[in-house]
Amino acid sequence: MSPAPSSSKSAPTTAPRKKRFVFLLLDNFTMLSFAGAIEPLRIANRVIGKQAYVWALAGENGKEATCSNGASFKLDMGLDEISRDDTVLVCGGIDVQDATSKPILNWLRREARRGSAIGGLCTGAYTLAKAGLLDGKRATIHWENQDSFIEEFEDVKLTKSVFVLDGNRMSTAGGTASIDLMLKIIASDHGEEVANTVADQLIYSSIRTDQDTQRLSIPTRIGVRHPKLSQVIQMMEANIEDPISPADLADQVGMSTRQLERLFRRYLNRSPKRYYMELRLQKARNLLMQTDMSVINVALACGFASPSHFSKCYRAHYKTTPYRERGTHGVPGVTRLSI
Repeated sequence: MSPAPSSSKSAPTTAPRKKRFVFLLLDNFTMLSFAGAIEPLRIANRVIGKQAYVWALAGENGKEATCSNGASFKLDMGLDEISRDDTVLVCGGIDVQDATSKPILNWLRREARRGSAIGGLCTGAYTLAKAGLLDGKRATIHWENQDSFIEEFEDVKLTKSVFVLDGNRMSTAGGTASIDLMLKIIASDHGEEVANTVADQLIYSSIRTDQDTQRLSIPTRIGVRHPKLSQVIQMMEANIEDPISPADLADQVGMSTRQLERLFRRYLNRSPKRYYMELRLQKARNLLMQTDMSVINVALACGFASPSHFSKCYRAHYKTTPYRERGTHGVPGVTRLSI
């Protein structure tokens, strides 16, 4: 493959010096997010025709890190002091709270004080937030972890973006979002033409920006393109703690309650009330498995007036009680749901 042209109207006026990334691999990190970050750097070096990017793999034990699919990686370093010019990317995955140890938090705080740029991939944003490095800043995390993140970190301005750059702090939503972040960095360092060539090499035909949201649009997600149905579902998703009555939902989209009932029956084979309940119970399950919130607080956060009503609805839907769900699948203080 021939290198990309050295001149581009969007390229920086001065060529940046070699940049090093330190990938901090947490236990059970997600391979896809890690690979999506490191591969664009490797390809960028080929496109540019020189080693513009270098990297090192770090971990708490300094020897080996294992990702959530069981594959292991040999590490280059432990929690050693790095250059202030290095960029740290924390690679998270499942059980991120268990993987976020005191030594890791202390290391991140130290490197942040020394001026290093620091980012979190997938659930790595949790580790940054736990270290206090996202206070007052915009950030993102995988959609499945957003409910618990909001409950724990009130000082972080959480978004639903694919990735976020706020000063020298970065975060991605997981999955292929790492590719978008790295393409953004490569474009900033070496110009859009280089970044586009890297995207082509990755067969990545649609580069997303920090304005793109991580989840599919409602019509795509439910497989139905009906504007009023999408509008109602959007209102439901935005009002979990204080549910809106079917009559008020219907009124806000200019139809009768009976018409709304028919719309849901026709396209989703369930009533609006049933669909709304499923959304609330799904959030409740996330909070039970990802936070140490009491069952009564989970119930209130999901619009249930009493624990008994919550428990009855939860058991009817999931065939177990909230208490047993937590005991079987969730450990207080452990984030288990992520890609």
